[in-house]
Amino acid sequence: MLPSALGLLLLLACFGAARGNLSRDESQPTTSDETVVAGGTVVLKCQVEDPDDSSLQWSNPAQQTLYFGEKRALRDNRIQLERSTPNELTISISDVVLSDEGEYTCSIFTMPVRTAKALVTVLGIPQKPQIFGHEQPIDEEKIARLTCRSSGSKPAAQLRWKKGNKDLKDEGTEVVEDPNGKTFTVSSRVEFRVTKEDNEAEVTCTVDHESLQNSERSTTQKLQVHYKPTAKIEPHPQYPREGEKLQLQCDGQGNPIPQEFLWEKEGSDAPLQLSSDSVLIFPFLNKSDSGTYVCTATSSMGSVVAKYNLDVSDASPVPSTSSTYHAVIGGVVAVIVFLLLSLLIVLGHYLIRHKGTYLTHEAKGSDDAPDADTAIINAEGGQASGDDKKEYFI
Repeated sequence: MLPSALGLLLLLACFGAARGNLSRDESQPTTSDETVVAGGTVVLKCQVEDPDDSSLQWSNPAQQTLYFGEKRALRDNRIQLERSTPNELTISISDVVLSDEGEYTCSIFTMPVRTAKALVTVLGIPQKPQIFGHEQPIDEEKIARLTCRSSGSKPAAQLRWKKGNKDLKDEGTEVVEDPNGKTFTVSSRVEFRVTKEDNEAEVTCTVDHESLQNSERSTTQKLQVHYKPTAKIEPHPQYPREGEKLQLQCDGQGNPIPQEFLWEKEGSDAPLQLSSDSVLIFPFLNKSDSGTYVCTATSSMGSVVAKYNLDVSDASPVPSTSSTYHAVIGGVVAVIVFLLLSLLIVLGHYLIRHKGTYLTHEAKGSDDAPDADTAIINAEGGQASGDDKKEYFI
């Protein structure tokens, strides 16, 4: 029973395949759907195995004939013939616009007429995104609310956020159809609490869309965060002495920068100075100026206090003009004496290393004389015939 059923199934399968081959229409044209970015070029190809002595034709979505064989039917210079044979008709459309989207028809006028459809999808390129909500500075510890918006995408684009290198999660996305009825405007919102470290931080909104072909289109804005000021006091010079000039610099930092500085001395009832000048000047320091000085720096975000303990040291001795002059003269004399001594040492060393010579005339045999008189007589007698003898001295 089972072998009979299996044989029947195989017979039916073979019969179905044979029937399919017999029913395949070799005169049926074939096309393919195409996707193109607005402003690009799309190529439409129509092929047929057996044209049956008929010509191929391309028509647009409005059923206007574009090409009949190799003959142009519509006067549109954007549409060009790429290839025309009995088995193929290929055309191209350049500078594609959104209105070019739709179904294009390839027809062959046999009996009956056979057609094939090609759907052309035009992608709308999203515009560069814009960020809103950063126009005014944000106070620290407050919530920043930013919106990113991009128009002209088709289909609707995707938006993503970053603060520095950190991703931000959006609070919601809104998609609205543009007035042309074909493209969309996409909006995205983010909210986060800011700190003083967020001042000058870069927030980036990026649009992702298939029409951008793996490239990015983004916008970056810097945050402006207002935060409380800080201050410290710097003395100039660093180690003040009695009788010197001293400047105390109240270095105030913040956003905005402090614009008002109040100087006071602990234990004193009246303030020393209140102005936009951050420097307190002591033209001539006295011991009585020692004490603790307080600077209060104020901005629109609040005030901060810095303190400095001033301890005036004794005046350093100031050398007189005459002593300075004598010191210079003494230095010059010392240099000259040193040079003279160096010269004498070099000259003495030179004389020691070189020897002198002189000649004496001694008669032979005078060295053997028993006494001085005999030596003189021998010497006088031997001067004429004696050899010269050299004697060296050091």
